[in-house]
Amino acid sequence: MHSVDSVAVRIHRLDHNRDLPLPAYATAGAAGMDVVAAEDVTIAPGGRHAVATGLALAIPVGFEIQVRPRSGLALKYGVTVPNTPGTIDSDYRGELKVILINHCDAAFDVRRGDRVAQLVLAPVTQAAWVEVDELDATARGEGGFGSTGGLSALPG
Repeated sequence: MHSVDSVAVRIHRLDHNRDLPLPAYATAGAAGMDVVAAEDVTIAPGGRHAVATGLALAIPVGFEIQVRPRSGLALKYGVTVPNTPGTIDSDYRGELKVILINHCDAAFDVRRGDRVAQLVLAPVTQAAWVEVDELDATARGEGGFGSTGGLSALPG
């Protein structure tokens, strides 16, 4: 059995989160922690809202927290995180808010305490650019969007 080391992340409850649960893993094998809303809000069809969580974080340097949609909200209600995954940087200290968008044709009610997203702690590797006069050749070359095939290219 493989053991997973945990990474300490400091968390601060703002006044409007005092009675809500901290983000938590729903199962032992879960990659994401469910985070809950700290406000009531109705999101109109096609509308977006940054849902307050009442939490502020101090993520260790070398890590980020990714904000990801909850699959049940996306499938059942058409509500998702539009900038998925959203990134919370290690030097951000403001309130964590979850941007939700309602793709459905009916208003969607978010109630205080509703699970609205998942948080995934992930390591970050920063790039060090190396400027060159030309790049090495590959089989793909400059082929971009759709150049490797689409659904019709899949075997029947």
